[in-house]
Amino acid sequence: MAGTVEQKLAAQGVVLHEPTAPVANYVPFVRTGNLLFVSGQVCFDAQGKLIAKGKLGATVTLEQGNAAARGCAINLLAQVKAAIGDLDKVTRVVRLGGFINSAPDFLDGPKVLNGASDLMVAAFGDKGRHARTTVGVAALPADAAVEVEGLFEVA
Repeated sequence: MAGTVEQKLAAQGVVLHEPTAPVANYVPFVRTGNLLFVSGQVCFDAQGKLIAKGKLGATVTLEQGNAAARGCAINLLAQVKAAIGDLDKVTRVVRLGGFINSAPDFLDGPKVLNGASDLMVAAFGDKGRHARTTVGVAALPADAAVEVEGLFEVA
C-alpha cells in the first residue's frame, strides 16, 4: 500500500517509476545522518525520453520547461524512494538546485523551476517548502532542457 505522499502524487496522476542508473562515475544519492543528497536528475519521462530538449528561450517554451522541471522532480522522488523506501519518511525538502539550459537572453529560469517546486509542495505540504537556486547554463547532458538536484531531511 502506498504511503500518504504517494497517494497525494497518484491523485495528481503521478506514479513513480524505477529511477535511472547513473551514466557516469557517481552515485544517484548519498545519505549522511538524516540528510539525503540526490544527484541531478534530467527531465526523462518513465520511458527514458526527454520531456523537453534544447534551450529555454529558443526552441523550448516556458510551459515546456515547467513540465520538464516537474519531470525532474518526479525523478528526484523516485530516487528518494529507492534510497529510503517510503516517501513518508521525508521530514523536509531542504533545497532544490535547478539548472536551466538557457538561451543567452532567457531570464525566466525561476519560473521554469516552479514546476519542480510546485510538485514538492503538492506532495509534502509545508514540509515541501524549500530553499532553492536556479542557474541558467549553456548546456546539459543529452541536451536536456532542465536538470534538478535535491537535498532532503529524512527519518
